[in-house]
Formats: sequence, structure tokens, C-alpha cells
Amino acid sequence: MQSKERSTATATPPRKSAVESHLVKEWPEAAEPQRPPTGGATGRTLPASLLTPPAPPPLPHLEDYREIIGQGQVDALRFLARDLKGKTIKMVNSTSVGGGVAEMLNRLVPLLSELEVSTHWDVITGGNDFFEVTKAFHNALHGASYDLTDAARKIFLMYNEQNRERMQFGEEMVVIHDPQPLALVNSREAGRGHWVWRCHIDLSNPDPNVWDFLRPFVERYDAAIFSSQSFARRLPIPQYLFYPCIDPLSEKNKDLDDSTVQRICDELGIDRKRPIVTQVSRFDRLKDPVGVVQAYKLAKKYVDCQLVLAGGGAKDDPEGAMVLQEVREAAGSDPDIIILDLPPWCALEINAIQRASTLIIQKSIREGFGLTVTEALWKQKPTIAGAVGGIPNQIIHRLTGVLVHSIEGCAFQIRYLLTHPEFAKSIGVSGREHVKENFLITTNVRRWLLLFRILEQAKAKS
Repeated sequence: MQSKERSTATATPPRKSAVESHLVKEWPEAAEPQRPPTGGATGRTLPASLLTPPAPPPLPHLEDYREIIGQGQVDALRFLARDLKGKTIKMVNSTSVGGGVAEMLNRLVPLLSELEVSTHWDVITGGNDFFEVTKAFHNALHGASYDLTDAARKIFLMYNEQNRERMQFGEEMVVIHDPQPLALVNSREAGRGHWVWRCHIDLSNPDPNVWDFLRPFVERYDAAIFSSQSFARRLPIPQYLFYPCIDPLSEKNKDLDDSTVQRICDELGIDRKRPIVTQVSRFDRLKDPVGVVQAYKLAKKYVDCQLVLAGGGAKDDPEGAMVLQEVREAAGSDPDIIILDLPPWCALEINAIQRASTLIIQKSIREGFGLTVTEALWKQKPTIAGAVGGIPNQIIHRLTGVLVHSIEGCAFQIRYLLTHPEFAKSIGVSGREHVKENFLITTNVRRWLLLFRILEQAKAKS
């Protein structure tokens, strides 16, 4: 089986290997496959300017966050990193582009390195057969049934072994993200380094066959990290709660002036004179974009609005194109439904779409955490989201947003928020404060530093 080479990244490394040969970038190299220039249900095309990735902006430095979190929090991060200077971390995941994990690592890696905790980032390689299997694992761990065959086991183990043979693990802490690279723990040397499994998905009700296959690998780690209390499993290793996070200074979340928002909306054919209901996420069945279309159609019988579905695909998700086609079919010929299949480098455009929105939806059926919810709350947007996974950690019903359980419930909340603007505004304000307290990248950096210190102290006592 032929493997497909995937890019790797590192940040300010003290040394470079063949697979750690370029700095972290927010977008892929220009050679990445470009998405089709189709626009949406109305047949609009994306502007030609969006089909080529721009030069990445300079990454913010730790001091740049001072105005958001305060000097005391910046100083606390420097203090926590003081005893870890010179130590190294390796982060490993399955994609450098698309999805919340890649976005977080693009910011986490440089910030840890700036604190002189040198952090490297590797991305595993794999063929279509591998990513089809791991996508099925992902859905099964979220609760879908799956017939785990010997062939699927062999594919998973074969590609993990191939990646293990080409990678080196000399860092003091190795962090493996999600199930795809889980079996890399076979490279662990007894008594050397700390190995941590960071699980970003909902494990509260996994398919028992898939979990029984993966669990022995998990139990060989020093610790497991989950995104919500409800995801924890009965394991013989310590478990920690790390909320995922957003970077308030990234292209996707930084403040934008109104003229920039207007320009981008004009380019994408979005009418800001009418209420805009938006879902921004990958075209993934678990995000239920078809359900969002159905809820919008129910709500539109009573309130005037337009629907924008903006997203793209992740490189480790082979189902994206099929789901996008299902969304187009559900939208039909409605001229007020705009479907934007955006390239992965369109962070600024996503930012502008969210800021132009009257309200934002994330009607997930299953969800690890839902960073698109975090992004919406940060922009003070009234947000409707599925009451699943880690979303209830972000949305406190009717305080920081509203939670729904059905298409009909989502349609009702669209109607309610559009006809009660003062209430919508109040939950938007509360939502931003909730994000500031709990879900910013600087808080995530603090948690990683604390965990590293805990593991080091435990090792010294043993």
C-alpha cells in the first residue's frame, strides 16, 4: 500500500531532522491541493484571490497578549516555564491543516518555544486506506457502531509502525494527539521521557470493540488528557482535563474593522442588510450541516434571514466531499443559502463571516469540544449549539448561549434570538467573558507547563 507524504512542522528548533524542516505556518505550502472554486447553492464562485494561500502573518509573541490577559498572567507563564528551560517537547498529530487540533498546535508550539521549552511538531503520514480506517475509528469512539475487522487492525498498525520507524523520540515529553498515531507508544524506551495521550474526541460512549483494541495502547502512557469531564474512562493512568482553546490574535479571531468585514462579505456575496445565520465548520456529518439547513428552512417560514454555511475539509477526513454534496442537495435552489467550500487558509474570511453574522450555529450531533463555538462566543455572537460533547462546558444555557437537542429546537431558537435582540446581545457579552476566563491559548500554555512540571516532579520522587 502506497503511503501519501504529509507535511511536518516545528517551531524554533535547536536541531532539525528530515521531517522537521520548516517553521510552523498557519496555512499549507502553495503546493497543497486547491479546492474547487464553487460558491454555493446560488452558483456563486469564490474570488480568485482566495485560491492561492497568502503569505502567513508574523506570529504574535507572548507579550502581545498582555492587553487581553493582563501582565500578571504573562508573568505567571514565564515563572512556570523557568524550571523547564532547555527541556523539549514533541507534539504528534495526523494533519497540519484543517481542524481544531492543527490550529491549536500552530499557536501552542511557538509560544512554548518562546518560553525556552523547545517544542517540535511532527505530522504522521498515511495512505487513503489508513485515514478511512481512522475516520471510522473516530466515529466509532464517538458512539457509532463499527465492524472492526482484522484488515482494519492491520492497516492501523502498519502505518503506525511505518511512522514509528521514520521518527525519533528523544524529547523529555512526547504528546500524541488523538487515536491516529496512538500506537507510536511502541517507540517508548523504559524509564526515558514522559508520554502523554491527548484525546480531543468524545469518549463517553465508545464502540466497545474499537475501544478495547485501542485501550491497551492508551494504558502504556503516563497520562491521558480529555476535553471534558464526561469523556474520562476507567484507566490505570492519571487523567487530566484540558479545555481546547483559541488564539485571540490569530487571523481567525483578531479584531477586524468594519470596512474589512464589509469588503469580504461583498466578495463572497453576503448581504449584511439582512439577518445572517451562520454555521462555520468542516463538512462533516457529525457537525450536522444538513440539519442546519432544515432548521433554517423551518425558521424562515416566520422570520427573514439568510443562511451561510462556510467550511472546508480536513486532510485526514475522506468524507468531506460526500457531505458537501449532501448539503448542496438539501439546500436546493434557495437563493438565500450560501455554501462556501473555503480553502484551509481562509482564516481571515472566516473571521469576517462570523463577525458579520447575526447569530451563529454549531448543531453538532457528536463533538469533542467545538472550537467554532469558542470562536463565536469570543466575537460576542449569540450562539446556538448542540448539547453534546464538550459544548456544554462552553455554553451555559441562556447565559452564554443556547443549547438544542433537535432540528425543531434549533429552528425555534433561530426565531427566538432574531426576534429578541436584547437577550441575544446579553448572552453574546457573557459568552465572550466565559472564553476569556477559560478557553484562550495562554490558558492552554499554562496547563501544559503545569503538567510538565508535575510529571518531572513525579519522576524525581520515583
